[in-house]
Amino acid sequence: MPDSAFHPQSPTSVIELLVRNHPGTMSHITGLFSRRGFNLEAIVCVPVDGGATSRILLLVPDEPRLEQVERQLEKLYDVIELRLRSDLGPEFFAGIAGLMRREQVSEAP
Repeated sequence: MPDSAFHPQSPTSVIELLVRNHPGTMSHITGLFSRRGFNLEAIVCVPVDGGATSRILLLVPDEPRLEQVERQLEKLYDVIELRLRSDLGPEFFAGIAGLMRREQVSEAP
């Protein structure tokens, strides 16, 4: 994915979720965005606490409707905590994408 994908023309926000880690959790979260016509620009998910929970970072368009989506996310059973990460932006996700590209190149035969 080109770096330009992580430098959107419109403003974005980063949402951090602490969630219960079991099958279907990611589907419930992404489905909530999909049903409301939101595009998820980027997703990072890592297990924590021995795999019982996961932290998810979502790069999303900063639209007026986002507050409503945040309230709905907080109501999901699997979402334990939600916070906005104003200290992170598209460049964070671009850095991760760059690491992944370097990893793929080093694994090439």
